[in-house]
Amino acid sequence: MTRKQKKVLMRIIIAAVFMVILGLLPLTGWLRFGLFLIPYLVIGYDILRKAWKGILNRQVFDENFLMAVATLGAILLGEYTEGVAVMLFYQIGELFQSVAVGKSRRNISDLMDIRPDYANIEVDGSIEQVDPDEVEIGTTIVVQPGEKVPIDGVILEGNTTLNTSALTGESLPRDAAAGDEIISGCINMTGLLKIRTTKEFGDSTVSRILDLVENSSSKKSRSENFITKFARYYTPAVCYGALALALLPPLFGIGLLGQASTLALWSDWVYRALTFLVISCPCALVISIPLSFFAGIGGASHEGVLVKGSNYLEALANTTTVVCDKTGTLTQGVFEVIGVHHHTLAEKELLEYAALAESHSSHPISRSICKAYGDTLDHTRVSDVEEIGGNGVIATVDSHRVAVGNQKLMRQEGVACQECHEIGTIVHVAIDGKYEGHILIADRLKPHAKDAVAAMHKAGVSRIVMLTGDDRRVADNVAQKIGISEVYSELLPSDKVEQVERLLTEKRSKDKLVFVGDGINDAPVLSRADIGIAMGALGSDAAIEAADIVLMDDDPLKIAKAIRISRKCIRIVYENIYFAIGVKVLCLILGALGIANMWIAIFADVGVMVLAVFNAIRTLFVDKV
Repeated sequence: MTRKQKKVLMRIIIAAVFMVILGLLPLTGWLRFGLFLIPYLVIGYDILRKAWKGILNRQVFDENFLMAVATLGAILLGEYTEGVAVMLFYQIGELFQSVAVGKSRRNISDLMDIRPDYANIEVDGSIEQVDPDEVEIGTTIVVQPGEKVPIDGVILEGNTTLNTSALTGESLPRDAAAGDEIISGCINMTGLLKIRTTKEFGDSTVSRILDLVENSSSKKSRSENFITKFARYYTPAVCYGALALALLPPLFGIGLLGQASTLALWSDWVYRALTFLVISCPCALVISIPLSFFAGIGGASHEGVLVKGSNYLEALANTTTVVCDKTGTLTQGVFEVIGVHHHTLAEKELLEYAALAESHSSHPISRSICKAYGDTLDHTRVSDVEEIGGNGVIATVDSHRVAVGNQKLMRQEGVACQECHEIGTIVHVAIDGKYEGHILIADRLKPHAKDAVAAMHKAGVSRIVMLTGDDRRVADNVAQKIGISEVYSELLPSDKVEQVERLLTEKRSKDKLVFVGDGINDAPVLSRADIGIAMGALGSDAAIEAADIVLMDDDPLKIAKAIRISRKCIRIVYENIYFAIGVKVLCLILGALGIANMWIAIFADVGVMVLAVFNAIRTLFVDKV
C-alpha cells in the first residue's frame, strides 16, 4: 500500500469506529447531528473539497458532486447513518480501485523494468558509470554479470547467458558470444562482456519498447471513447432527473397512501432523488473500462507482445484474416547454400562472383551466399552495384557484368536460365550475358510454425494467407508442411500491397485483417493492413515503427496468443458494461419507485464498481489464455 492509501484506510477505520459507537448511544437532536458530522467529515472532506472545486471550475457534474449532494441531503433529512455510510462505502470502493490500479501498474512496471540506470565505460583502466544517454555510437561498454545491457551493440569480448524474459516473455536463457548482436534490456547472467554500441540509447530496443508502452494509453479504443462521451452526457442527465424526481411529484401531490403531511411527501421524494443520485454514479464504467485495456496491454507485455494502443487491442479481437509473410515469419530466415550447379566455371569461382556481387546487400540470401564462399571478399573488385527489389543484384566484378537473382532478373537480362528440379530458393548467376549456373538455397521452418497456424484457427481466425517473393514450388512446399491452403508466391513488395488490398475488399467491414511480417520489405504492407504485426525486436526499425503490434521474439505462436489476449480483454470490457448498466438501470427504477433505499444504492454504486474493477484486473493474467 502507498502512503496515501494507508491514510485513506486509517480514515475509513476511524469513521467506521465512530459510527459503531454512535449507533450504540441513545442520541437525539442537535447533539446527534453534531456527533455524526465528525465521522462524515473525517471520511468525506476530500470528496466535498473536490466537488466544491468542480463547481468553482464550472465542471460540476462528476461523481464527487453526486456523492456530496446525496450524502449531505441524506444528513439534512435526518438519515445520518445512511449519509455517513454512503460516503464510507464510497471511499472503501475508491480504496479498492486505487489498490487494484496500483497492482496493475506495478505488474507492468515490474515486467517492463528494463530501463538501465547506467552504462559502464573504461576510463584510464578503471570502470566509470555514466548515463546511457551520454554514450555515443561506437563506444565500448562493459556489462558485468547481473547487470542489464544498456544499449544495443555487438559483443567484442566474452561469452555469457542472457535473460531476455522482460523483453520476450521467454523464460529460457540465450547464449551469446563474441561477434553476436545484443539488444538492450537483456540481463547478463554469467560472463563479463565488452560491447561496441551500434545505436544511441534513444534508438535502442529498450527505449523503443518503453516508448511504445508509455504511449499506448494515448490511443484509446472505441469502447473507451464511448464511455467518456457517455459519462459526459449521462451525469448531467441523472442530476436533472434526480432534481425532477425531488420536485415534480410533490408539486403535483403524488405520494404514497397514508402520508400524514406535505412535509412527509417532500421528504419521501427528496430521499428517493438522493438514492437515485447515489445509484447513478458512473464510477464502475468510467474506471473499469480503461483499466481493462490497461491491464490487457500489461498482460500482453508480460508475454512479449507490445500493443501500441487499446484501439489496436480492440481491433485485434475482431481478426478473421491473418496474412503472413513467409521468410522470417514462418521460416527462420536463416538461409543455407545446399547446392551449386555450375557450367563452365568451377564451383568455387561461381560462388566467388555471386558473393562479390551480393556483398553489399544485407538480405539473408545475400549473406548466405557470402557465408558459403567462406573466404575474405575484396570489395574493391566490385563497383556499380544495383539492387533490384524482389529480383536480385546486378554489379560489375573485375570489369564483368554479373547478374545474380531469380528468373525475372534473368529474363530482364535476356538470359535463358536452366530449371532446377530440387525444391529450394534458386539464385541464378549470369556473367556478361552468359548463363553460368545457379545456387540452391534452403530456409528452415520455425519450430512452432505448424502449431502457430493451428493455434490461429483455434483462436477463431477463419482465413490464413501466406505471401512470399520466393519461388512457387518453395512456397507451396512450405505452405503444405504447415497447413496453409492459400499462398501467393513470386511477389514483389508492391505485389504484396496489392494482394493485401484485394483481401481487404473481400472481408466484411467489421472484420479485421492482420498482416504479420519480419520487416525486411514489409513496412508498406504493415501500414496498409488493418493491424500490422512486426515479428521480433531484432526486425527492422522501419517495420517496428510501421507496425501496430510488436512481437518481441520470433515465435509465431505469439500471433495466436495476442489474438486470444485481445478477445479476453474485449469480453471482460463488455461484461463490465452490461453488468454495470444493467444493475444501475434496475436499481434506478427501484429507487424512483421508492423500493430501493440507500443501502441498495451503495451496492449499485460501490459494489458494482468493486466487482467491475476486480473483473477488469483478470485481463492481467494470460497464463490460461
